[in-house]
Amino acid sequence: MEQPSLREIRADHDADTIVVYQAYAPAVAGPAVAAGRFVPPFSFGRMTWIKPSFRWLMHRSNWAQKPGQERVLAVRITRAGWEEALARAVPTTADPAAVARAEVHVQWDPERSLRGAALNQYSIQVGVGRSLIRSYAEEWITGITDLTPQVRKIAALVQGGRAAQAQRLLPPERPYPLPAELARRLT
Repeated sequence: MEQPSLREIRADHDADTIVVYQAYAPAVAGPAVAAGRFVPPFSFGRMTWIKPSFRWLMHRSNWAQKPGQERVLAVRITRAGWEEALARAVPTTADPAAVARAEVHVQWDPERSLRGAALNQYSIQVGVGRSLIRSYAEEWITGITDLTPQVRKIAALVQGGRAAQAQRLLPPERPYPLPAELARRLT
């Protein structure tokens, strides 16, 4: 069996779209779900971080229990938009001046197990900067789904020691085929 790359994008994707996850307060998530895209009070004036790893976001949001991150959204965006963001990205480990000028930031953090333990693989986090936020919110998004009920169910199963049942409820993630030049720059 082939070992996955240490830095490999794993995501729910199809021929045209990829799912990224974000966690927000109900005041932001509710209007976004209703509109099918981000609308005020979503902030168009600051960087927003999108993550294709569901488990990493569960670690980050403490299974939707962290204040301000009580609602977990699956945001389906175009692959064209995703790859445009990645093409403009600078790794956060690059020269600080280059990072400061970058429209998009890329960071690799340890992937997480269902229980939150760090794994020996890395998941990508993509910070979409102010210059692209409108494109993200108004052009790239093809749909937003509130996964909060599913998140709560999975968390309860994990806490109850039923990891196998919880695992079956996770969104599907498989390697995302990055164009070779992009993969070299980002991984």
